[in-house]
Amino acid sequence: MAPFILLVQPWIYDFAAYDLWIKPLGLLSIASVLKQAGCGVHLIDCLDPDHPDMRSLPGSRQPSRKENGQGHFHRQELPKPSCLAGIARKYCRYGIHPEIFVKELCSLPRPDAVLVSSMMTYWYPAVTDCIRLIKKVFPDVPVLVGGVYATLCSNHARTHTGADAILQGTFNLTMLKKFEQAIGKRLVRPSLNFFADPDCTLLRNQKTIPIQTSRGCPYSCPYCASSLLHSGFIQKSPSDVVSSIVRWYEQGATDFVLYDDALLVNAEQHFIPLFQKISACGVRARFHAPNGLHVRGIDDRIAELMKQAGFSTLRLSLETVHPLVQQYIGSKASEQDFIRAVSSLMRAGFAADTIGAYILAGLPFQKPQSVEHTIQFIRSCGLRPMIAEYSPIPGTPLWQDAVRCSPFPIVDEPLFHNNTILPCQWEEFTPDDLNRLKQLARKPIEDQSYFSQARVS
Repeated sequence: MAPFILLVQPWIYDFAAYDLWIKPLGLLSIASVLKQAGCGVHLIDCLDPDHPDMRSLPGSRQPSRKENGQGHFHRQELPKPSCLAGIARKYCRYGIHPEIFVKELCSLPRPDAVLVSSMMTYWYPAVTDCIRLIKKVFPDVPVLVGGVYATLCSNHARTHTGADAILQGTFNLTMLKKFEQAIGKRLVRPSLNFFADPDCTLLRNQKTIPIQTSRGCPYSCPYCASSLLHSGFIQKSPSDVVSSIVRWYEQGATDFVLYDDALLVNAEQHFIPLFQKISACGVRARFHAPNGLHVRGIDDRIAELMKQAGFSTLRLSLETVHPLVQQYIGSKASEQDFIRAVSSLMRAGFAADTIGAYILAGLPFQKPQSVEHTIQFIRSCGLRPMIAEYSPIPGTPLWQDAVRCSPFPIVDEPLFHNNTILPCQWEEFTPDDLNRLKQLARKPIEDQSYFSQARVS
């Protein structure tokens, strides 16, 4: 009999969470590999906003959702972890109710193994709770944990989650062998494609489809974990990506979310032929790039192709315009790089409200003035600044600086990685400073046309 593997996307436990196209991409990709290897698979997505059983719970309301796939999660307030008791915000479980999770577990045949994913390091209590419930229903079934938290905090995961095995890094042949050891069965291995398309047939809602045209990142930003999660950088064949998009579009998908860390790298051989083919195939869908585009890769040709293809959400990686902070985090983009990129996007016809620019705030020993200057620069361009609070990531080049700066024991307790608490706050950058900067970033931009009038030429 073919092995049956249960895949579980846990809840989010946090002070805030909003669904910006969160999909269990890692599990969907692993599902494709396991199916190639002869396994049966089933997915339980504890974040699923469309789970039908939630509608029957007393007092449960369907969360508001946008047509493009964004929206709110179901939410239930939880007691705060004791170490976060001083945070004056509600702490919540985002996703389906635990009784619905248990009900679905009980409806399944006994799996040969359960693979639980993990996302942010400070969301690990949700992983622990998932595993506790899984083991109540299937006490003798091996439970394995992979993903971001399992990779970056593997020792912590071994001692705190109750998992039988921890899988670190990208799912590859080595990890498949560990998986076989856990389930006690050898799987079929003829020419396995470990970078196969995610198996989106497992999603309840197939209107919004996650797309990953590349894996890893060729850059080495010192605050980023991409190189720790994926070894090397590989890009799929544009033709293969186009085939997948066309297939899902013909089945009714309306939105495609690009999960790439470096979408515009090697554009002449990758992005340009890919989206030329998309346009030629007559695909009329919305494309979203929420991960942050490298502005040095955007010129008139790229911008026009994006507009023609149907991009409706663009997020640009600026991080900072402060020279010393730029040097500290790798000088990804200058003011002139940003101006050139946005000029190209405006000439291509993008509206200012479709473009957001990410700013890093709360870096180790950062001062609020550098964030404020960057906010003012973006606002002067008529665009929306989007503050991304820094979260310390074990193993990255900035980690030791974060350890020295943080007033919290971030080495021992991943809950203190939570960007809500401003983990690297210090005497010159306090939570009050961050709140003031957020208010500045949210202020209405009085003249949305300023950039096009003053800069585009």
